[in-house]
Amino acid sequence: MKALVKFIIFGAILFPVFSVVISCSEEADCSMATRAMMQCYLYTLDPETKVVSNDTLDSLTVTAFGTDSIIINNQKKVHDLSLPLRYTADSTVLVFRYSETLTDTLVVHQTNTPYFLSMDCGYQMKQAITGVRYSRHSLDSIRIANKEAGIYGAENLKLFY
Repeated sequence: MKALVKFIIFGAILFPVFSVVISCSEEADCSMATRAMMQCYLYTLDPETKVVSNDTLDSLTVTAFGTDSIIINNQKKVHDLSLPLRYTADSTVLVFRYSETLTDTLVVHQTNTPYFLSMDCGYQMKQAITGVRYSRHSLDSIRIANKEAGIYGAENLKLFY
């Protein structure tokens, strides 16, 4: 009888633990389906030697135009950026603030294509960059290296200063 009582108490304690472990392992892994980001790397071009080298900005703040969203807040020693693209429009306008008075505006035109991932994860958005426009206060030029925004850190834009 003591063995039966111990077995029931032991089962009552372990049943919730095993049910949580088993139920979590059966859930779909949606972590690979995180939001795709546009990866930008900074470069400088020496006009005399035509040599391209990595560049670093002393300070940068990036905001979404027309909103109060701050994407990067006064980051120091910036050499690469990971920036979101809008899902609800075919263009994303970003304001790069280098100092109190010096800014550049970047307009990224993109296509947004929803696709069904799974019942557990729902829909995701594939985003492809179709073009860019920008002001030239501090930025010299921009090259599109890869049109598909992704989750693996592939370079999308080359920003030349």
